[in-house]
Amino acid sequence: MNDAALDEVEFDESENLIGPYEKLNWDGVNIRSTSIVLRGDDNQQIGMLCINMNIASFEAAKTLLDTFLSGAQLVPQPDKLFHDDWQERINSFIYHWLNENRLSMNSLSHKHKRGLVEALYEEGAFEGKSTQNYVASVLNMGRATVFKYLREIKQNK
Repeated sequence: MNDAALDEVEFDESENLIGPYEKLNWDGVNIRSTSIVLRGDDNQQIGMLCINMNIASFEAAKTLLDTFLSGAQLVPQPDKLFHDDWQERINSFIYHWLNENRLSMNSLSHKHKRGLVEALYEEGAFEGKSTQNYVASVLNMGRATVFKYLREIKQNK
């Protein structure tokens, strides 16, 4: 304990875990520390265990995530890039449909998927080339099933 000059510090009996707290390392790097008071059988302190963790890589990751997740820096989607992007329109429609129906992609039953295919059909999503394949992939279902649903929808119209 001499290195940290803690040999004269008296801790209350209730002080066993201290932290986490922030420290500045010798090289200027922020570290997080947690200290544990070690006690003998008579509950008297006999030492300390200090755990120090360099958090620089976590701070760098947080900064990077903040850059991508911060809404303040976002600009609207450039129309020039997405004016003819049918995949983007399908993705957006599915997202809104899931929200409106309070569902998630993981929780979709066969009935939900059929309802979503029907809603996409009503929206005109299947007018483009390869849209059936794309929807089948996104909804994690067979291409033949999408074609079957579309055939049934058209027959019932």
